Amino acid sequence: MNLLLLHLDDALELQPDFRSAAEKSGAREMNEKVLGQTIRLWSRRGPLDSLKRRLACRAPTPPWHPRLCFMGSGDFHHVSALLIQEAADAIAKPLTVVHIDNHPDWVHFRDGIHCGSWVGSALTHWNVHKVITLGVCSDDLRSPERKGANLGLLATGRLEVFPYEHAPSVVRQHYGEGASYRQRGMHLNWVQMLDFSEEMFIERLLSRIATDAVYITIDKDVLCAEDAATNWDQGRLRLATVLRLIREVGRRHQVAGADVIGDYSRPRYRGSLVTQALKRGEILIDQPWVGPDPKRASAINASTNLSLMHVLMEVMG
Repeated sequence: MNLLLLHLDDALELQPDFRSAAEKSGAREMNEKVLGQTIRLWSRRGPLDSLKRRLACRAPTPPWHPRLCFMGSGDFHHVSALLIQEAADAIAKPLTVVHIDNHPDWVHFRDGIHCGSWVGSALTHWNVHKVITLGVCSDDLRSPERKGANLGLLATGRLEVFPYEHAPSVVRQHYGEGASYRQRGMHLNWVQMLDFSEEMFIERLLSRIATDAVYITIDKDVLCAEDAATNWDQGRLRLATVLRLIREVGRRHQVAGADVIGDYSRPRYRGSLVTQALKRGEILIDQPWVGPDPKRASAINASTNLSLMHVLMEVMG
């Protein structure tokens, strides 16, 4: 297994205990904080292609081993699309993405990738069979069409979204029904995780994975405040539930890659003044105005990262 600490911000550097444990487990490190300021929140293709080439240069020599990557803030979730493509290319067989997040990351975005749009980008790869999103509680589901959601992915069955708990979504068009929702009039009624016991939901999840290989991507904003401190509004899952989900998926499937994001870090941007202004304006709308205490955030996130690292290393061999 290939363990990578990808420094796109300073979040992991502020977790010395986690960083030390990762180094003892053989982690490699990449310092891409300058590029991180350019691609944070969203990016055009050029900077992302540059990061993709740098990741390829730092990949271990063949034979290929699954990569587990920690990479700081959830503002970088679109980098997961690069890592998923890397894993999909390497295994050259159908792959299911298990996406654990408080946000569905399903919006349309032109001329690049947004941290909230990467799901559609990942699904363009020829052997990414499906994305299954778990744990959403956010308002992104309230009026998804108005917020730019690509609900066509749901209608085709390429995307399944199982919220932790959420009221029906108001829509104007017809999307039929799928494994994770039923349309009744102008509402999408979701199959929620809370509709099941933990054991029953795990079995339902496993029944929806039709491929041998899976990729797991985790945004810690899916967790309650006791288990994570992030740049985004947070969900209600507990860490113990996420760890159990990972173990059960790993028992029955080949985990071909994984990444973890969701550490709080102070936003810093590079680019034109217009680009920086657009990004700062966007986070004023979408993110909490008051961040967590930095020391407390680092302590909580380091502990959670250690737990996730151990379990993911276990299932990835």
